[in-house]
Amino acid sequence: MARPTISDLAQAARVSTATVDRVLNGRPNVREETVRRVHQAAEEIGYHAANVIRQRMLSDRPELRLGVVLQKPRHQFYQEALATFERQARANTESRVQILPRFLETTQASELAEVLLSLKGRVDAIAATGQDHHLVTQAVQVLRDAGTPVFSLLSDFAQGVRESYFGMNNLKVGRIAGWFISKLAVQQGKVGLFIGGSRFHGHELRETGFRSFFRDEAAGFQLLDTQINLETRQLTYEATINLLTRHPDLAGLYVAGGGMEGAIQAVREMQAGHRVVLIVNELTPDSQAGLQDGVLSIVLATPMRDVAGQVIGLAQSIQTNGMAPVPGQRFLPCEVWTPESDMMR
Repeated sequence: MARPTISDLAQAARVSTATVDRVLNGRPNVREETVRRVHQAAEEIGYHAANVIRQRMLSDRPELRLGVVLQKPRHQFYQEALATFERQARANTESRVQILPRFLETTQASELAEVLLSLKGRVDAIAATGQDHHLVTQAVQVLRDAGTPVFSLLSDFAQGVRESYFGMNNLKVGRIAGWFISKLAVQQGKVGLFIGGSRFHGHELRETGFRSFFRDEAAGFQLLDTQINLETRQLTYEATINLLTRHPDLAGLYVAGGGMEGAIQAVREMQAGHRVVLIVNELTPDSQAGLQDGVLSIVLATPMRDVAGQVIGLAQSIQTNGMAPVPGQRFLPCEVWTPESDMMR
């Protein structure tokens, strides 16, 4: 395919080639709205000078350095989460947003605390995923005292110290998962649940919501003991094979954290998709494949584009107005994906 030309850019932006030339060369007397339209069109068609236009458009804007700390560097969900933050940063026209990514190699709270502290003085704000632990809370307090706000993502931590939580209402997510199993199950039976660990606040809330739904609304099902899978594929795979073998009346299974790939693989190998309602969190290539071949029933996903956009927006506001006297939280509605959903995102 031929590289887009200045004429292609003018057509996509619905302006003249002369206007595009003025934008590209940074000449005066071009309205800000026009520059934004040309930049957006350049991004959409892949025009080679899109970054040049952006730099000139934002030359007089304040800089925002946002540290983004995520789990599992090789996991596709977290790779896509980072890509989403970077896309939202590029789309932002209020600041020159620079994303400084960090990935955690383990789920240890000590590593998260260490990584958070390593960003002190290097960023203006931090958004992070991880466990709720006193070491993490201490690190967040040090950063807050230094004027660096920390936002918890997906699973909350350091409540009362971190600036805000961004993600789903995990208590409700657990109840939603329970509702789907109760409605989609072929018959009442046993129900299994995996969480990553007791230090993941979001997992604990999903477990609470899941169990409270069955207690309140579907008492005919029998909930098995919650199993901790450490968010690993292999442990989840082995435990799911064990559940399917020991409980032929297993009606449903909810993987409330990571490791869903193991459950998908086990249900597929045991050919149990027709009798077990399997529900996982987050849309990835593995969960998409599971939906498409009937192994998965439902995927409950975080609207990461909205999360990233709101994090950047609040970080910008704090640069101008300072941190809030009382930490807050922002719940976003979960996305529900089924085998009939359009998987193009």
